[in-house]
Amino acid sequence: MFSLSELAPLNQHQSRCKLLKPWWEVFMDYLVVLMLMTSVLACTEQLSRDRVVCIPLDPLVPPTTSNHSPSSNREALTPSSKTPNHVPRNISPNTHTTARGRRTHLVYQQYVYISQVCYHEALPLCSRFFPYMAMLQSLVLVASGSFWLHFPHTSARIEHFLAILSKCCESPWTSQALSHAARQESIQEKEVVEERQPPQPPLSSNSSSAPVVRTRGSSIDSGTDSPLLKRLDSASFTPPSPCPSAHSCHSNISSLSLGSQVNFPSSKPSLMVDSPRQVISLDKSDGEQTRALFERVRKFRSHSESADVIYKVYLAQTVFKLLMVMVIFSYTIPLLSSLSFTHTCRPEEEALVGYTTFECIHVLSSLLRKLLLAYLTLLGLYGLLNLYTLSWILHSSLRQYSFHSLKDLCSLRDVPDLRNDLAFLLHMLDQYDPLLAQRLSVFLSPVTESRLLEESLERRWGEEKLRSMSSVDSEGSSRLQLVALPRLPPALFTLNQLHVLKLELITEARFTAQVANMKSLRELHLYHCSAAVDPGALGVLQERLEVLHLTFTQASEIPGWVTSLRGLHELHLSGRLSSDNGVGRSWALGSLRQLHHLRVLVIRGMLQRIPGELCEVAGSLVRLEVFNEGTRLLVLTGLKRMVDLTELLLQDCRLERLPSALLSLTNLRTLDLQHNNLRTLEELLSLAALRRLSCLRLAYNRVLALPASVAVLRGLELLDLSNNQLQSLPPALFTLHRLRKLFLAGNLLEVLPAEVKALQLLTELDLSGNRLEKLPSQLFSSCLELHILNVAHNSLSALPRGVAALSRLCRLDLRSNSLEDLPAELGSCPGLHGGGLLVEDWLFLSLPPRVRDFLSRSCPPSGAYSEGNSRPESDSFPYFSPTQWSFSSALESQI
Repeated sequence: MFSLSELAPLNQHQSRCKLLKPWWEVFMDYLVVLMLMTSVLACTEQLSRDRVVCIPLDPLVPPTTSNHSPSSNREALTPSSKTPNHVPRNISPNTHTTARGRRTHLVYQQYVYISQVCYHEALPLCSRFFPYMAMLQSLVLVASGSFWLHFPHTSARIEHFLAILSKCCESPWTSQALSHAARQESIQEKEVVEERQPPQPPLSSNSSSAPVVRTRGSSIDSGTDSPLLKRLDSASFTPPSPCPSAHSCHSNISSLSLGSQVNFPSSKPSLMVDSPRQVISLDKSDGEQTRALFERVRKFRSHSESADVIYKVYLAQTVFKLLMVMVIFSYTIPLLSSLSFTHTCRPEEEALVGYTTFECIHVLSSLLRKLLLAYLTLLGLYGLLNLYTLSWILHSSLRQYSFHSLKDLCSLRDVPDLRNDLAFLLHMLDQYDPLLAQRLSVFLSPVTESRLLEESLERRWGEEKLRSMSSVDSEGSSRLQLVALPRLPPALFTLNQLHVLKLELITEARFTAQVANMKSLRELHLYHCSAAVDPGALGVLQERLEVLHLTFTQASEIPGWVTSLRGLHELHLSGRLSSDNGVGRSWALGSLRQLHHLRVLVIRGMLQRIPGELCEVAGSLVRLEVFNEGTRLLVLTGLKRMVDLTELLLQDCRLERLPSALLSLTNLRTLDLQHNNLRTLEELLSLAALRRLSCLRLAYNRVLALPASVAVLRGLELLDLSNNQLQSLPPALFTLHRLRKLFLAGNLLEVLPAEVKALQLLTELDLSGNRLEKLPSQLFSSCLELHILNVAHNSLSALPRGVAALSRLCRLDLRSNSLEDLPAELGSCPGLHGGGLLVEDWLFLSLPPRVRDFLSRSCPPSGAYSEGNSRPESDSFPYFSPTQWSFSSALESQI
């Protein structure tokens, strides 16, 4: 058993399918029903009354026997000459009458028998089986009439289309969009009319021309009518219902049209204009449902336009029905002549009935002939409609659909043309009601979707919410980051105190002239966000924007307006900028000539050469950073023309030697070649021309030895050789008397030479991660400016007592060594108190209590670590107390 609720979807689906049936399909359905009723009537009559009545025509003469003479036999077969006993009332018994006709000697059973025999032998097949054949043919036509709606490969797509159409008709956004389009069209037509008409003098009171009445919600003009707008007098204006109820849309889906929501005073399709006060602002739930409907329509369009299955099935169905009609006519019309009233029967049963020939009549022959004629008439009309359908399919471009009626509306001119199955379904829908396609077009228009997104953004991303999302960094700059929005909220342009704006994954970001309100904006980040800039906003960005970060996949995604930012100081490009990509090469570097104030250029991509186009901005460029992501940088000759560079960073470029192009950079102060494949530094001698070089970073390479030519870098103040493969240090290194920071962590050093005493200006020394067993005493007696000393992860067995001379020492890291105790002279280093000493807890307890108290004094408050500045995990530094770590971390950040 099943419930009534299970039948509801079937009934609803059947009523929805009526929307896709044109008038000829409906007419053919009625014709098939009439043909089926005709065949059922014929079957009923044949089963209930069909029979034949037969009488003999000539007697059969039996053979002569010995007991009877021929005369006696003849007398037996001739009619009796006796007067019948029954005489009619109006005839006197004495009246002498003569009987007419042939008298037969058959009994009732013989008549019944011969009638049945003659029914099957004398009656033609058409007379016996026409009703059944007609009913079977009608059932086949009924099944084939709606086959395209129920075919497995088409029914799901059709049902999905009808469900989307139902939602589009229910959505309140549909009425708003069509009313908005009609209003704009009315306003434009009014402006065109006013421009074309010459100025006229004031009309007199008896003037025959009607005045132009302009209302708040609509413009009423006596001379023009828009295609979708019906202008009414203000007195007769009735506001339309914003949206139909769900019950009416589901129950009367077969009669859905625009007229269910607006009034049509004439047969011409029209739409009444809503007043601005009557425009409905969607609430949150309606807005989310409308956005989901836009996405649903977009996915269905991409799916249905990929194939034309429905079109092919409908064409095949039409051809099949036409062939079916032709076949039925071919064998039915010749049988029409065989339907006669009388039939001659010659059964082979003369031994039983005594006659050889019988004259039979078919009782239903006249009725069957008339029903067959009616059936063929209906079938002929059915065939003509199929022929019309086939000609309509072949002569119409049913796989292409264009909203011609909407192209006149300025708000809906962007509705795209459709193709394949979706186009075919809309053609079928137009045959039912063209206004339904207009309602669907609302959700195909990018303009209406943009209006919806704008309203949603205004509601969800107001000024108060954006201000609450902004943060202030350590420099006092206000920052705001927006991620994965459809477009920029209008309230963003009201933040006049915003300094840094970060936009990520915003597909349709656009800066309008309202960006002039953002008076403090100086830095802009665009992460995979191809932002557009209106002409009114470009001038504002040219004057105010100083720092721009662009992250992209291909160089073609970089906006063209970037090259016109003449006030830009820093440009960060992160994406694929391979030299074999003509688009990327021509834009990213060849178009920078207009950036006359560009000082810093940072490229994070996969370059194979330093492009020569950078010379166009070489006059202002002072800092160049290239993070090449493991791609080998083969050609660096482009650096020779950048003589004004002061900072050069070439990281992860797989360099194996120092580039010779560095000789031309005489103003270079900082050279960073970290994360490369440098094995030898023999070319250091060529860097003698770089007299201003003060910072050299060569960490994370494969340097085996430091040559003596390092002595030519006399102005060096910072040298970073961390994470290489150095086993010893040359004496020439210690002739760099200006050296203040020396990083040698992560090498294979076993001895620190005593010549380190020559580096008297040294403030920071990092020797962690080596194989040192002791430290020279000269380090503590001569390097008195030392602030930070890191010797963690070595093999030190003792710490010299001369450490007391380092009065400026504020951080000493002794973790992971072989120390057994600590000298009490650590108490003479006032900078180490409060956690500046990094050792294991048990080793710290080896100090005298007085020294421990001194070193543990002046700790930061217990609440110094908040949620945003949490302590590191204990397994990173397992032997250090939390109190000591909190102070030392704070001290590191200050340094």
